[in-house]
Amino acid sequence: MPLLDANRSILVLIDLQGKLVHQVYRSTMVLEVAHRLLTFADLFAVPVVLTEQYPKGIGPTEAGLRERFDALACPTFLVPKTAFSCCGDAGFLEALDRARPGLAPGQRQIVVAGIEAHVCVVQTVLQLREAGSQVQVCWDGVSGRGAEYRQHALERMAAAGATLTNHESVAFEWARHKDHPGFKALSALLKEGQPQG
Repeated sequence: MPLLDANRSILVLIDLQGKLVHQVYRSTMVLEVAHRLLTFADLFAVPVVLTEQYPKGIGPTEAGLRERFDALACPTFLVPKTAFSCCGDAGFLEALDRARPGLAPGQRQIVVAGIEAHVCVVQTVLQLREAGSQVQVCWDGVSGRGAEYRQHALERMAAAGATLTNHESVAFEWARHKDHPGFKALSALLKEGQPQG
Protein backbone atom coordinates (compact mmCIF):
# COMPACT_ATOMS: atom_id res chain seq x y z
CA MET A 1 0.00 0.00 0.00
CA PRO A 2 1.50 3.39 -0.96
CA LEU A 3 2.02 6.24 1.47
CA LEU A 4 -1.02 8.35 2.19
CA ASP A 5 -1.46 11.42 0.02
CA ALA A 6 -3.47 14.21 1.67
CA ASN A 7 -4.86 15.15 -1.75
CA ARG A 8 -6.43 11.70 -2.23
CA SER A 9 -7.39 10.91 1.36
CA ILE A 10 -10.74 10.88 3.13
CA LEU A 11 -11.06 10.40 6.90
CA VAL A 12 -14.02 8.22 7.90
CA LEU A 13 -15.07 8.11 11.57
CA ILE A 14 -17.64 5.40 12.19
CA ASP A 15 -20.40 5.54 14.82
CA LEU A 16 -18.57 7.16 17.75
CA GLN A 17 -21.86 7.71 19.54
CA GLY A 18 -22.32 8.58 23.18
CA LYS A 19 -24.28 5.51 24.25
CA LEU A 20 -21.78 3.12 22.68
CA VAL A 21 -18.38 4.72 22.71
CA HIS A 22 -17.95 4.62 26.49
CA GLN A 23 -18.70 0.88 26.53
CA VAL A 24 -15.88 -0.20 24.23
CA TYR A 25 -12.43 -1.45 25.10
CA ARG A 26 -9.98 1.45 25.67
CA SER A 27 -12.68 4.03 24.98
CA THR A 28 -10.61 6.98 26.26
CA MET A 29 -7.85 6.20 23.75
CA VAL A 30 -10.33 5.77 20.89
CA LEU A 31 -11.93 9.16 21.56
CA GLU A 32 -8.60 10.94 21.95
CA VAL A 33 -7.32 9.44 18.70
CA ALA A 34 -10.53 10.50 16.93
CA HIS A 35 -10.06 14.07 18.19
CA ARG A 36 -6.47 14.05 16.94
CA LEU A 37 -7.46 12.66 13.55
CA LEU A 38 -9.99 15.49 13.17
CA THR A 39 -7.27 18.02 14.01
CA PHE A 40 -4.92 16.45 11.48
CA ALA A 41 -7.61 16.40 8.80
CA ASP A 42 -8.11 20.11 9.37
CA LEU A 43 -4.36 20.81 9.23
CA PHE A 44 -3.96 18.96 5.94
CA ALA A 45 -7.35 19.83 4.34
CA VAL A 46 -8.55 16.22 4.26
CA PRO A 47 -12.35 15.79 4.00
CA VAL A 48 -14.08 14.04 6.90
CA VAL A 49 -17.09 11.72 6.80
CA LEU A 50 -18.71 11.11 10.20
CA THR A 51 -21.34 8.37 10.42
CA GLU A 52 -24.00 7.65 13.03
CA GLN A 53 -25.71 4.27 13.30
CA TYR A 54 -29.47 4.71 13.85
CA PRO A 55 -29.08 7.95 15.84
CA LYS A 56 -32.80 7.96 16.79
CA GLY A 57 -32.20 4.86 18.87
CA ILE A 58 -28.53 4.99 19.80
CA GLY A 59 -28.13 8.75 20.09
CA PRO A 60 -25.78 11.27 18.52
CA THR A 61 -22.00 11.34 18.21
CA GLU A 62 -20.20 11.86 21.53
CA ALA A 63 -20.72 15.53 22.37
CA GLY A 64 -17.11 16.71 22.47
CA LEU A 65 -16.26 14.93 19.24
CA ARG A 66 -19.32 16.36 17.47
CA GLU A 67 -18.36 19.84 18.64
CA ARG A 68 -14.87 19.38 17.21
CA PHE A 69 -16.31 18.04 13.94
CA ASP A 70 -18.68 21.00 13.61
CA ALA A 71 -15.76 23.43 14.06
CA LEU A 72 -13.65 21.99 11.22
CA ALA A 73 -12.69 24.16 8.25
CA CYS A 74 -12.04 21.16 5.97
CA PRO A 75 -15.01 19.65 4.06
CA THR A 76 -17.28 17.62 6.37
CA PHE A 77 -20.13 15.19 5.78
CA LEU A 78 -22.47 13.81 8.45
CA VAL A 79 -24.14 10.55 7.43
CA PRO A 80 -26.87 8.92 9.51
CA LYS A 81 -27.32 5.27 8.54
CA THR A 82 -29.16 2.09 9.36
CA ALA A 83 -27.02 -0.41 7.43
CA PHE A 84 -24.17 -1.81 9.50
CA SER A 85 -21.69 -1.31 6.67
CA CYS A 86 -21.40 2.36 5.81
CA CYS A 87 -21.24 1.22 2.17
CA GLY A 88 -24.77 -0.14 2.51
CA ASP A 89 -26.10 3.41 2.75
CA ALA A 90 -26.40 5.55 -0.38
CA GLY A 91 -25.71 8.68 1.68
CA PHE A 92 -22.24 7.40 2.56
CA LEU A 93 -21.33 6.59 -1.03
CA GLU A 94 -22.57 10.02 -2.08
CA ALA A 95 -20.45 11.64 0.65
CA LEU A 96 -17.33 9.87 -0.64
CA ASP A 97 -18.06 11.13 -4.16
CA ARG A 98 -18.60 14.67 -2.92
CA ALA A 99 -15.50 14.56 -0.72
CA ARG A 100 -13.24 13.75 -3.67
CA PRO A 101 -15.13 14.65 -6.86
CA GLY A 102 -13.73 13.05 -9.97
CA LEU A 103 -11.56 10.60 -8.03
CA ALA A 104 -12.35 6.98 -8.86
CA PRO A 105 -12.80 4.56 -5.93
CA GLY A 106 -9.49 2.91 -6.80
CA GLN A 107 -7.67 6.21 -6.34
CA ARG A 108 -9.23 7.02 -2.98
CA GLN A 109 -7.29 6.52 0.21
CA ILE A 110 -9.73 6.00 3.08
CA VAL A 111 -8.45 6.38 6.64
CA VAL A 112 -10.81 4.63 9.07
CA ALA A 113 -11.42 4.84 12.81
CA GLY A 114 -14.49 4.10 14.92
CA ILE A 115 -16.63 1.39 16.47
CA GLU A 116 -17.53 -1.36 16.65
CA ALA A 117 -14.56 -3.13 15.14
CA HIS A 118 -16.28 -6.47 14.57
CA VAL A 119 -19.53 -5.04 13.16
CA CYS A 120 -19.75 -1.70 11.36
CA VAL A 121 -16.02 -1.08 10.98
CA VAL A 122 -15.12 -4.48 9.54
CA GLN A 123 -18.11 -4.56 7.19
CA THR A 124 -17.31 -1.07 5.91
CA VAL A 125 -13.63 -1.81 5.40
CA LEU A 126 -14.28 -5.07 3.57
CA GLN A 127 -16.73 -3.40 1.21
CA LEU A 128 -14.42 -0.43 0.59
CA ARG A 129 -11.70 -2.93 -0.32
CA GLU A 130 -14.11 -4.78 -2.63
CA ALA A 131 -14.75 -1.46 -4.40
CA GLY A 132 -11.01 -1.07 -4.93
CA SER A 133 -10.31 1.72 -2.46
CA GLN A 134 -7.06 1.82 -0.54
CA VAL A 135 -7.94 1.58 3.14
CA GLN A 136 -5.82 2.33 6.18
CA VAL A 137 -7.31 1.40 9.55
CA CYS A 138 -6.03 3.21 12.66
CA TRP A 139 -5.72 0.38 15.15
CA ASP A 140 -5.50 2.92 18.00
CA GLY A 141 -8.78 4.53 16.94
CA VAL A 142 -10.81 1.33 16.47
CA SER A 143 -12.45 -0.73 19.17
CA GLY A 144 -15.33 -2.94 20.24
CA ARG A 145 -16.81 -4.28 23.45
CA GLY A 146 -13.83 -6.52 24.15
CA ALA A 147 -10.14 -6.83 23.30
CA GLU A 148 -10.61 -10.11 21.41
CA TYR A 149 -13.43 -8.74 19.24
CA ARG A 150 -11.18 -5.82 18.34
CA GLN A 151 -8.08 -7.95 17.68
CA HIS A 152 -9.77 -10.49 15.44
CA ALA A 153 -11.56 -7.76 13.47
CA LEU A 154 -8.23 -6.00 12.87
CA GLU A 155 -6.72 -9.28 11.68
CA ARG A 156 -9.65 -9.88 9.33
CA MET A 157 -9.36 -6.38 7.85
CA ALA A 158 -5.62 -6.80 7.32
CA ALA A 159 -6.21 -10.15 5.62
CA ALA A 160 -8.63 -8.39 3.25
CA GLY A 161 -5.91 -5.98 2.17
CA ALA A 162 -6.43 -3.05 4.52
CA THR A 163 -3.30 -1.54 6.04
CA LEU A 164 -3.15 -1.31 9.82
CA THR A 165 -1.71 2.03 10.86
CA ASN A 166 -1.94 4.54 13.71
CA HIS A 167 -2.90 8.20 13.98
CA GLU A 168 0.70 9.44 14.11
CA SER A 169 1.70 7.60 10.94
CA VAL A 170 -1.35 9.07 9.19
CA ALA A 171 -0.36 12.60 10.18
CA PHE A 172 3.28 12.24 9.17
CA GLU A 173 2.30 10.76 5.80
CA TRP A 174 -0.09 13.64 5.16
CA ALA A 175 2.68 16.11 6.08
CA ARG A 176 5.51 14.30 4.22
CA HIS A 177 8.06 17.02 5.16
CA LYS A 178 9.03 19.08 8.20
CA ASP A 179 8.54 22.23 6.13
CA HIS A 180 4.85 21.58 5.56
CA PRO A 181 2.84 24.55 6.95
CA GLY A 182 0.87 22.22 9.23
CA PHE A 183 3.87 20.40 10.68
CA LYS A 184 4.54 22.70 13.65
CA ALA A 185 0.97 22.30 14.89
CA LEU A 186 1.23 18.54 14.36
CA SER A 187 4.49 18.37 16.30
CA ALA A 188 3.08 20.45 19.16
CA LEU A 189 0.09 18.15 19.50
CA LEU A 190 2.19 15.00 19.54
CA LYS A 191 4.43 16.45 22.26
CA GLU A 192 1.40 16.32 24.57
CA GLY A 193 1.99 12.56 24.79
CA GLN A 194 0.35 9.35 23.69
CA PRO A 195 -3.39 8.75 24.02
CA GLN A 196 -4.07 6.57 27.06
CA GLY A 197 -6.86 4.36 28.26
